[in-house]
Amino acid sequence: MASLEQTYHPDGRVELTDPAAIVDSPYGNAELAPTRISERRWTTYNYAALWMGMAHNIPSYLLAAGLVALGMNWLQAFLTITLGNLIVLVPLLLNSHAGTKYGTESSSVGGHPWTMWLSFAFFWALQMWLIWRGIEGLRRFENWAAPLVTLAFLALMIGILVKAGGFGPILSQPSKLGWDADFWKIFAPSLMGMIAFWATLSLNMPDFTRFGKGQRQQVIGQIIGLPTTMSFIALVSIITTSGTVIVYGTAIWDPVELTRRFENPVVVTIGLVMAILATMSCNVAANVVSPSYDFANALPRWLNFRTAGLLTGVIGVVIQPWRLIADPEIYIFVWLSFYGGLLASVAGVLIAGYWFIDRTNLHLADLYLPNSRYWYSGGWNWRAVVATLFGSLLAVGGAYSNPGAGPFPENGLIPFLQPLYDYSWIVGLVVGFLAYLALTLASPIRHPAPTHATSTF
Repeated sequence: MASLEQTYHPDGRVELTDPAAIVDSPYGNAELAPTRISERRWTTYNYAALWMGMAHNIPSYLLAAGLVALGMNWLQAFLTITLGNLIVLVPLLLNSHAGTKYGTESSSVGGHPWTMWLSFAFFWALQMWLIWRGIEGLRRFENWAAPLVTLAFLALMIGILVKAGGFGPILSQPSKLGWDADFWKIFAPSLMGMIAFWATLSLNMPDFTRFGKGQRQQVIGQIIGLPTTMSFIALVSIITTSGTVIVYGTAIWDPVELTRRFENPVVVTIGLVMAILATMSCNVAANVVSPSYDFANALPRWLNFRTAGLLTGVIGVVIQPWRLIADPEIYIFVWLSFYGGLLASVAGVLIAGYWFIDRTNLHLADLYLPNSRYWYSGGWNWRAVVATLFGSLLAVGGAYSNPGAGPFPENGLIPFLQPLYDYSWIVGLVVGFLAYLALTLASPIRHPAPTHATSTF
């Protein structure tokens, strides 16, 4: 019989002593199993490059440009985005810890229509090929793609600065909102949208940190990669979009549309290629890896990382995400604020469970075996489910839209909860966290006898 022991290494990382212990588990496969220490190779640069690749993308650019389009000046938009990314970094790092320590992924814990679709199909297939190469291929792609995308966005900004006559005219533009009530009215929901932009990664970052050489590498790499990169792309986007108001008389918040305005065909071609590269860099890392692991985790005997990645690619086309970014108000206040509140409640439960209930101590084999420590009640932890639902209800139950500017009622889905919706992410995180702690303390989890032997060092 295979040993169920786990080995603790001097740097604090843990691995199964014998990987064969879970090889027959119906809840795992070779790609979902804890990463062996010898396979955890990601360095500080790898994580910084990963975030550069994910953050330097069209949606990130649109995020900042959207705030300018809504009436903020460059300083207001920059401060809102920077603050949002500093806040989301906290749950992101907290939930990343388990991945590095245990090696586990997150779910444990402009032409004719036919040419447009042909181009779309080609680059969709290219991204699916990249996923098919696996996580190591993704690491190599991000390492060289990230700097190229950075240079492309800088070139676009410089082009607009030359046309606009330098920084002076751009930075002197007044805010349409001022600093009084009109600004603060949209500041809170805008901040929630900025935080929610990376809410998915705050849950799923263990999908990447499971490959880290150590906690120091992933923490420093993410601190270097996320806030600095997002602040940089925000500043570039804000300056560029503000410059378009001077040059073209209107805020052009789509970098692809802006690239088409240049007369030099070489510049246009290079710009569009870089836009495609930026989209691939973000899509594969931020939008495909995590759901691929989630689908594989749900059906481990039927799907592996690669086949689940193909399934994710198909679903990504079916839901037509390009419709979400067609309007900045819909994109920020409806989409980001709503799903950010839902995911924040999940983040709150995860943080409470791992850091305060389990105190960062997990039993690896039991994550993959039925009727073990984490089986709870028929495979369900009702406390976590109730806390998540309660947090989600308070966070987005009052979802509302301005008249004619969204799908929700003007007074909110549940009117008395409407004031909370402007703070959806914070409400979801705090309520999910507190509710799970309270339910676990009121009704403690009764764990069966451990299925593993004493840990070895």
